[in-house]
Amino acid sequence: MYNLKANRIISLIMAMLCIGILLSNSPFSYVAKATGSEQEALEESIREKERQIEEAEREKRELAKGKTNIERIKRALEQSKADLSQYVSELDAQVVSIEEKIETLKTKISEKEEEITETQEELAEATRIKDEQYANMKKRVQAIYEQGDNFYLELLLNSGGLSDFLNQMDYVEDLSRYDDRMFKEYESTVEYVKLCEAELEEEEELLQETKLAAEEEQKAVEELISEKESEIRAVQEEILDKERAIREYEAEIAEQNSTIAELERMVENEKRELAEMRTYDGGAFCWPCPAYTRVSSDFGWRVHPTLNIRMFHNGVDLAAPAGSNILAAYDGKVVAASYTAAMGNYVMVDHGDGLYTVYMHASKLCVSQGQEVSRGQVIALVGSTGRSTGNHLHFSVRLNGDYVSPWNYITKP
Repeated sequence: MYNLKANRIISLIMAMLCIGILLSNSPFSYVAKATGSEQEALEESIREKERQIEEAEREKRELAKGKTNIERIKRALEQSKADLSQYVSELDAQVVSIEEKIETLKTKISEKEEEITETQEELAEATRIKDEQYANMKKRVQAIYEQGDNFYLELLLNSGGLSDFLNQMDYVEDLSRYDDRMFKEYESTVEYVKLCEAELEEEEELLQETKLAAEEEQKAVEELISEKESEIRAVQEEILDKERAIREYEAEIAEQNSTIAELERMVENEKRELAEMRTYDGGAFCWPCPAYTRVSSDFGWRVHPTLNIRMFHNGVDLAAPAGSNILAAYDGKVVAASYTAAMGNYVMVDHGDGLYTVYMHASKLCVSQGQEVSRGQVIALVGSTGRSTGNHLHFSVRLNGDYVSPWNYITKP
């Protein structure tokens, strides 16, 4: 009987030695205190990491599917080239759509960089815990080795009576089960570290692919704009009949004037109905395009760059890089923030007393109709939408229904 019990005890001790998990230098300090809550939490973290890795893979597949097919867009636009206005409008719409996609990609890049930082912190913490558990494991094995195999046997044999003996037996079994649970927790921690490393690799790969996609979308925008500018130039060069060209140009200006005059009429009617007449206080305008001061085409009579005849230019053209800020020249109310094939994206601001400013060919509008704006506020971004052959701001000033020189209100910085 003694030999059978001793063999059973030694078997339990050897099983515990094979598990080799440390918790402290004392073999008694943790018995019956361990619970499965930490292990369950760790297993849930592992499942969450696996889900995050799957999500990163899905995002990469979606990113690949969402790339703009620039060749397909150009083929679709070919059919509208016969009507230049329609072609310009459709192309500009495509450019706006791609630029919105670029903004979304930039947001994703920022979010992914934050996620990578979080994952790096999680990996560092998981690695710290793993190393700590491993160090404790070595101490535990050393403590068991130093105490020797007879320690647990003596513990049981020195028990005071059968009841105490059975309690000591349960104690040894609890100790063995606890060691086994801690070993499984260590294995789970190692697995979690590997998943953190795998997720970090997936996230960094997704970040690089997103950056590359944003660059490719930007190239698509530039390619479309270049295509449009080339088409406009080609159409202009193909016009051999100068009289016809002049009529087309005059019709374009008339369309602009008609649109703007109608807006002015509606605003004045609305003001009379509401008895809300805005008053211009005579303050100085700010320079509406701070990124650049070069005037590529001035207000007044000029030799038209493509028609080669003297014609009246109703504003000043300010050359500036694409995407640079367009500012409200003075306080006022936005009466239009819209698009036409001639003016492209444009903003019109009412300053009171019949004084209006108009900003044409923007790549993006930053305000909406009815909005109050302040002097120097960003209202749009420079672009080349509408009848334009290069990035610039066409800035016009109207007073009581007529175009007047912007130089009466602005001064070069």
